[in-house]
Amino acid sequence: MLRSCRWLAKGLARWAAPSDASRVVAASEGALQYSSLMSIWNPTLLLSQSEKAKDHALPNCSWSQEMLHQFNKFTEMVEGGTWKKLPSYRHTLEHVPEKIRQEHKLEKDTRARHFLRNVDIEGMGFEYAMFFNPSEQRMVCVFQPGIYLEGHPGFAHGGSTATILDATFGSTAICVAGRVMTANLTIDYKSPIPLGSVVLVKCKLDRTEGRKLFFTGAVRSVDGQTLHAEATALFIQLQSKNPSSDNQMPSRPPEPARGS
Repeated sequence: MLRSCRWLAKGLARWAAPSDASRVVAASEGALQYSSLMSIWNPTLLLSQSEKAKDHALPNCSWSQEMLHQFNKFTEMVEGGTWKKLPSYRHTLEHVPEKIRQEHKLEKDTRARHFLRNVDIEGMGFEYAMFFNPSEQRMVCVFQPGIYLEGHPGFAHGGSTATILDATFGSTAICVAGRVMTANLTIDYKSPIPLGSVVLVKCKLDRTEGRKLFFTGAVRSVDGQTLHAEATALFIQLQSKNPSSDNQMPSRPPEPARGS
């Protein structure tokens, strides 16, 4: 534990510790709240740093040395201006700046939690941090599955692999096109992921067709020698009542991504 906390202290050197999230009165009309949120959602919100909520995509004492090493490697790329780190909060609305929440009268239901952040004990569920490369339109998620994700003894459940893939694809799609929904996710499982190990979930935008966004991705060991899963995904960009307010789609596919 002491050694883990030393790794944690090193990893947190570049990051200011956020304050605890304040409690907010639950919304009485969930459907109206969702509609209001989707009407103002844009790619910059996913990258927004909340001044109050705790960012769970920062090192904690459950992170292994390898997890921290990978986090620090991509953090250096963030500092170089090539990549952007995505914050990760307990509730989706915590990604929306306070000013916008007040303007649209958005109130979160304190009973709800983002699916990947619904475990209180650090290290037991999904431990991950996502990094986005805007110019190459691709994402890398550093993922450490906890023991609450067990399927076959000692290995992560296939559903947890699907979840982290969908989350990585979806976050990339939001960064690229704003309001989107998953239309299709196809996974070929190659090798089980040991619990507590660290893997890299990588995905990139392949092409667009109108409002359709096509992605490819894979889950590999950090040394690249073990392929755990390959996947493709289709996302649909949602239309607003005012089409001119929708985010513009890329005019052509990005250049082939090079290794990170």
